[in-house]
Amino acid sequence: MRALRILLIVVVVLGGLFVAVDRLAVHFAESEAADRVKFTGATATSTDVSIHGFPFLTQIADRDLDRVDITLKGIQANGNGGTVRISELRAELDRVAIGEGYTSARAGLVKGTALVSYADLTDAAEDGVTVQYADNGKVKVTGTVQVLGKDLTRSVVSSVTLVDGRTVRVRADAVPGEDIPGLEGLVRSRTDFERSVGGLPNGVVLKKVEALPEGLEISVEATDIALAG
Repeated sequence: MRALRILLIVVVVLGGLFVAVDRLAVHFAESEAADRVKFTGATATSTDVSIHGFPFLTQIADRDLDRVDITLKGIQANGNGGTVRISELRAELDRVAIGEGYTSARAGLVKGTALVSYADLTDAAEDGVTVQYADNGKVKVTGTVQVLGKDLTRSVVSSVTLVDGRTVRVRADAVPGEDIPGLEGLVRSRTDFERSVGGLPNGVVLKKVEALPEGLEISVEATDIALAG
């Protein structure tokens, strides 16, 4: 009986050591992965990686991770005009395959949500145009045009839609004409615009956009994309 008790204690201690080593390995791998996750042609102000599944050591030995969650903030396309900055991107990566030498990785399936703040959307609009949340999934766009030598400021309620899986379109539902010929066209030339969502890797497709009080929430999906290397 005493021998059995000692054996059980040894098993518990060794199991605890294995779990501790496994968790330390995960923490180290998450830190290394955060430094290596790169999207071609874009930068991010911060990257956080969370690796799921236990034990981690057997997954890494097989170079095959079941699921990895990443959060990137401040994604900005480099040297690419006509794009809008992503405030935050949260994504779930399934079937992550790690390449030889652990220097590259690819995700079999990616699903996530990108958030574009109204401050960033305003920066992407025409100079002097501001974008704010309106209500009921709409945005309010305000701009100034010149009519007969005078500045005329107008706000319009606009819908936000997606174009070609990479572009956000903002278009006024209606423009008060006030019987001024050509006013609608002038206002639309300022308040209607399209901007590509910059900084996403090739293969990522925008699936849905919704205007919320905190910004534009965009659902993204992709299959078989490179994460590093």
